[in-house]
Formats: sequence, structure tokens, C-alpha cells
Amino acid sequence: MVPDEVARAAADVVSRAGGAGVTLGCAESCTGGLVSGALTAVPGSSAVVRGGVVSYAIAVKRSVLGVSDEVLDAPGVGAVSSACAAQMAEGARRVLGCDVAVSVTGIAGPGGAEPGKPVGTVWFGLATSAGTTTALETFDGSRDEVRRGAVLRALALLREGVVEASGAA
Repeated sequence: MVPDEVARAAADVVSRAGGAGVTLGCAESCTGGLVSGALTAVPGSSAVVRGGVVSYAIAVKRSVLGVSDEVLDAPGVGAVSSACAAQMAEGARRVLGCDVAVSVTGIAGPGGAEPGKPVGTVWFGLATSAGTTTALETFDGSRDEVRRGAVLRALALLREGVVEASGAA
């Protein structure tokens, strides 16, 4: 089951996308498909949700989403970075053939922290026909709390993308 706040946010995104004729897609790492799951829990979501890619492994980020070796292998950049989030979102938009794609890549914990990237560090990407933007958030709390916060932020970004795409249409 999807928590109430998440369910409401997902329903809003699906409704807005449907009303605007905008299709959606996701590329997820640390959320493991929770964004896609929230969207597809909404009745009628099949009219707007094209799909999602759970790219938990670096190899999937490379081979499916097209994240470059330069990003993934660069010291200080890697999978938890603005560049990776941007390329994941762009890859999802391309692979899924959708109008708006969001990506999520980060460190949900409890382990996995890196220098300059504590547990709770999450990068988001949003790709539309107008271009790609990224956002960084740092969430406090348990693994579940980090992932829940990341899902809510990803849904908010999708909403922004739908508004942007419907204005550009």
C-alpha cells in the first residue's frame, strides 16, 4: 500500500498529466521503483505512465539508461551526482518514449556514505522537451524515511515537469 501523502501526490501528478496529455517515466536507484509504484497505484495511470527503470546497479545505469563512463567512473562524481541524475532522466525519457521523466539516485543508508555524500544525500533529475534540470536534497532519518522523502520530492518534480510540458505543448 502507498502511504496517504504519497498516494495523494501521485494521484495529483497522474490527474494533471492526463488532463494535459503528458506521458511520464521514471529512472530510480535508491528508491527501487517506489516512485513508479506510487504512480501505477493510481487507477487510470496506464493512460500516462510509460514505465520505469530501476537502475540499482551501475551496469544498468550504463547499459540501459546510457549514463556515461566519464560520469560513473570520475572521482568525486559517480552515481550519486547531478551529472548522473541528469543522464538517468534523459535516458529514461529516451528509452521509455515519454514527455517527462524523473530520476532518483542517492544514498538511503544506513551504510554507503562517501566523503561529501552522507547518508540521505539524494540527487534528482527532471527531463522534458525544454531540457534537463537537477536538484539535490539531503534527508534525515532512517532508510525508509529517506526513501519516502525522495519519493515525495520526485513526485513534486514530476508535477513541475507536467506543468512545464503542458505549457510548452
